[in-house]
Amino acid sequence: MSMSFSAVSVPFMESKVSRRSYLCSSAYQFSLRAPANYLHSESGRQVLLHGGPVHFCRRFCGLKQWIVENLHLQKQKQELRPTNEFKSIKNQLKDHLQEDSNDETTKITSQVEESSVSSFQPHVSVDVSTTSAKSPSMPQTLSSKFPYECGEGPTLCIAVIGATGELARGKIFPALFALYYSGFLPENVCIFGYSRKDMTDEDLRSMIASNLTCRVEHQQNCGDRTDIFLRRTYYINGGYDNREGMSKLNVLMKQFEGKSEANRIFYLSVPQEALINVACSVADNAQSLKGWNRVIIEKPFGFDGLSSHRLTQSLLSKFQEKQIYRIDHLLGRNLIENLTVLRFANLVFEPLWNRTYIRNVQVILSEDLGVQAGRYFDGYGIIRDIVHSHILQTIALLAMEPPISLDGEDIRNEKAKLLRSVQKLEPSDVILGQYKARAGDKVDAYMNSLTPTYFAAALYIDNARWDGVPFLIKTGMGLIKHRVEIRIQFRHVPGNVYRERMGHNIDLATNELILRDTPDEAILVRVNNKIPGLGLQLDSPELNLLYKDKYNVEVPDSYEQLLLDVVDGDSHLFLRSDELAAAWNILTPVLNEIDKKNIAPELYEFGGRGPVGAYYLWAKHGVPWAED
Repeated sequence: MSMSFSAVSVPFMESKVSRRSYLCSSAYQFSLRAPANYLHSESGRQVLLHGGPVHFCRRFCGLKQWIVENLHLQKQKQELRPTNEFKSIKNQLKDHLQEDSNDETTKITSQVEESSVSSFQPHVSVDVSTTSAKSPSMPQTLSSKFPYECGEGPTLCIAVIGATGELARGKIFPALFALYYSGFLPENVCIFGYSRKDMTDEDLRSMIASNLTCRVEHQQNCGDRTDIFLRRTYYINGGYDNREGMSKLNVLMKQFEGKSEANRIFYLSVPQEALINVACSVADNAQSLKGWNRVIIEKPFGFDGLSSHRLTQSLLSKFQEKQIYRIDHLLGRNLIENLTVLRFANLVFEPLWNRTYIRNVQVILSEDLGVQAGRYFDGYGIIRDIVHSHILQTIALLAMEPPISLDGEDIRNEKAKLLRSVQKLEPSDVILGQYKARAGDKVDAYMNSLTPTYFAAALYIDNARWDGVPFLIKTGMGLIKHRVEIRIQFRHVPGNVYRERMGHNIDLATNELILRDTPDEAILVRVNNKIPGLGLQLDSPELNLLYKDKYNVEVPDSYEQLLLDVVDGDSHLFLRSDELAAAWNILTPVLNEIDKKNIAPELYEFGGRGPVGAYYLWAKHGVPWAED
């Protein structure tokens, strides 16, 4: 009886008489279709040895001793089982892959191994490249999928779910590449792109290659590193059954990982309506059993407090809190990372960081063009997209109490306490706006919607440090300029003897700390100073630390920073479930009023300064307006 194989791949395990020097460092397998690599049995069947010419000697040193040691123990030759029996096993594997059970998949894999030649008992894997078209449950060409060898250390598999989307193409893959060529990803890393489109590995590589660039300081060997990165990137067509698709992904990851410690990251770049299904499929079918698993989830994190709670409960039923990384790319800016450094590493600031010295805090994020305007009109709006995560997280990092350490959980504990101390927003302390559409604007069709493109509000924190200090928020699109900054205005000097020399507007002489991210990243301190010359004239110049003049480095993209944090297990810039709930609790009264249509956005000119009502809101709380 005979059985038709395209190839049988045989990684030899260490025997009692063999030396460890000829072993692969893991069970990670690959094969080259070179005629010299085939051994022919008496039945004419071809047995494909792993490795190829480069690794041939090293991998099979001691093979002769192994054969001599084992041949005399075999009393008879065992023939391979019939072809129909192999088909039966293959069908069992397909059925079990559809049942989303990792344990069952392992059990079926062992059945395939036992059906092979007993003399190759330690492990035999079957190359099913010729039958992959007939069995959609199996990834194609498993034994030859990875053309390089896994090293000694732990492996890292990163799966980008939704790999053909704009976010993955434009941000995620370029960020992973930047981390790879900068040396922040381990050498034993493999990138998997997963989506429903019918593509090949080469199609995915061609799609992302145009977006991969090296920074100025990493131009050396850029082309070689790009090629290596692309060769480590593979595509999986998950089809329309995510359970089956994730099982396929799991099989491929296991092929790469072998027996090494296996860590996995799953970036769920999928629409909100598909998130639960994809997340549950990952949890049930694709998690590693030999290392940690981390799941990255994109905002928005629900539509309101109730939907967010349901989403959280669904995720926590499948993952532990420490496995979930809710990402907001705006939190990966260097400005945000620098907040705690300025506060806790500088004695000049920390004693002043309270209601006694600080008059108000302004957080400003404005876009000058209607870039990505569609996302603001799809029912989520600027409150759910920007304010809920980025703005409130910025305030939490700025105003929280000192953490006991820099551990991510210690910082998140303090952020959660701060957010729970924020008063619920009153509709009277909120200004909504929507810019007027002009001829040719793409948002004309949406102007009947009440979804805001501008949000201004005054927040207060009920604790001893910040009682009575207004935190003013201003964020919008279609404004006069693109600006991202935090302005901390200090109180006037009590009994200031120079008051008469400061002119009629004492607010112009207010000391101010400005943390600017855009247009040019800088730290500015406004102080009062005597103008050189005769007489006594005062001025309020800015002491300027301009990053581009001081530091000759290219600032990494925010996705690079956040993905590196996920790899390192640093969670301080990611929202925990209790932070999420506290943020929704702050915004819920305003969202309810908007849903009831009790608040309508004020129209403002595209390219203008925003709704006039925002000026009155600032004046109501005694805050001088920061000039645009």
